[in-house]
Amino acid sequence: MSNNSSITAMYEDLPKIAKILLQLFLGYVVSAVYRILRYVETKNIVTLIVGILCFVGLGFIFWIVDLVTEITGNRITVLAD
Repeated sequence: MSNNSSITAMYEDLPKIAKILLQLFLGYVVSAVYRILRYVETKNIVTLIVGILCFVGLGFIFWIVDLVTEITGNRITVLAD
């Protein structure tokens, strides 16, 4: 693991298989928490709104989207910057 101090950087430094397994079993929660923590780091209000929406109803959609982006790009990218 690199010496990055942010929590999202620690998640991004995990091996690809670990992130895919986390997305398969805990993707609904990971999607929301990742975006909220990303908001704390970047202060992008859209990221916060999407993170909250993941908790209240859109979590399943972002779970699938995040799983696909983890498999193809090794990173959560959709509305998470």
